[in-house]
Amino acid sequence: MDKSVVIDYLADSVARYRSGWAVVVVDVIRATTTAITAAAAGRRCIPVPSVEAALAAARLLENPLLAGEAGGTQPIAFEMDNSPAQLASRSDVHRPLVLVSSSGTKVIHAAVGCDAVYLGCFRSHSVLAGYLACHHDRVAVIGAGSKGEFREEDQICCAWIAGALIGRGYQPESVKTADIVRRWRDAAPSACLRSPSVDFLRRTGQLRDLDFILGHIDDLPQVFEVRDGEVRVIHPTVRMYQRPRTQWSRAV
Repeated sequence: MDKSVVIDYLADSVARYRSGWAVVVVDVIRATTTAITAAAAGRRCIPVPSVEAALAAARLLENPLLAGEAGGTQPIAFEMDNSPAQLASRSDVHRPLVLVSSSGTKVIHAAVGCDAVYLGCFRSHSVLAGYLACHHDRVAVIGAGSKGEFREEDQICCAWIAGALIGRGYQPESVKTADIVRRWRDAAPSACLRSPSVDFLRRTGQLRDLDFILGHIDDLPQVFEVRDGEVRVIHPTVRMYQRPRTQWSRAV
């Protein structure tokens, strides 16, 4: 079978890749960055699609940490926002994180039942691409989308992952995929500064999260899988999967 990769976005698109595909969910600002940051620190992370689902999941856990946002606002019952910077500063890693977001966790939930589900963000895109190339012939990289838009930060990360797979012999599944890779695969992380997501962080005084995201590029050697409702850490043999970093990776 020929190896192929496709880029898509929004939760509704996931149904196209239900069987025979490995699905990578990308929500750089901020859900997949938050979830990956939690799991990398050794914290359990349970992504859920709604505030109601978060409250239900929390009732089954001991001393859970409820985090996230709905419509851009932190729910009253929640202890913190969907903030990777805030999460990284906490020392209570023994507390399981229940995470909800307006877009990213909905896409993760939509992918339940797919053959394999992974999380992608700026922190681990290289090792993820290498791992996928060794384990899956068909890969769908799905941007979370927000308000129906395929935001710049997610296009960049999707293009980095898909572009790395194309460099390993995968064929783009669609013209749109090839176009996104061509436009963004060599983009610097700072190209996301034009995104409405960045405008939102600026308006709401949450630029610490932007600083965190742009300050942690390709810094994790693990792969992050969603299985049985939780984010699981895979520790591949790094030398098998990593590729040389580009100049912007070193410079940021």
